[in-house]
Amino acid sequence: MTSNVAETNRAQRESIVNEHIEAEAIRHDVTAALKTFKHPRYEVPALGAVADGTEAVNGLLGALLTAFPDFYLEKTALHHADDAVIVECRFGGTHRGEWAGIAATGKMMEVSAALIFLFDGEGLICEKVYFDHATVLRQLVLTI
Repeated sequence: MTSNVAETNRAQRESIVNEHIEAEAIRHDVTAALKTFKHPRYEVPALGAVADGTEAVNGLLGALLTAFPDFYLEKTALHHADDAVIVECRFGGTHRGEWAGIAATGKMMEVSAALIFLFDGEGLICEKVYFDHATVLRQLVLTI
């Protein structure tokens, strides 16, 4: 791949990732977030969750944004790989509805995370979300 082609590919992928994050975490627009995928798929190992396909991803994102109506995501770094864009970030919000089997607590949570956006050519095919669930649990349900 020539340097110009590689740079164009990186820029296109980064644009898709930025569009996806803005739709999900800023506008809270699940439909727009789904449109950024060639094939919608989320993997969230900390929760043992895999959402594959439009209906499943719609449910996963809808549940997240219902549970955390003020959900936010702040990018701290962005990296490129051969078939992925990796975003380091912090995300959080106020726990207003059931999420991951935890009843609403009204507490704030914030956690550092790594998001791996996998691509097939120019098409986004999966977002893998890595975070420390123990950190979230300490903030939402444990009193120390």
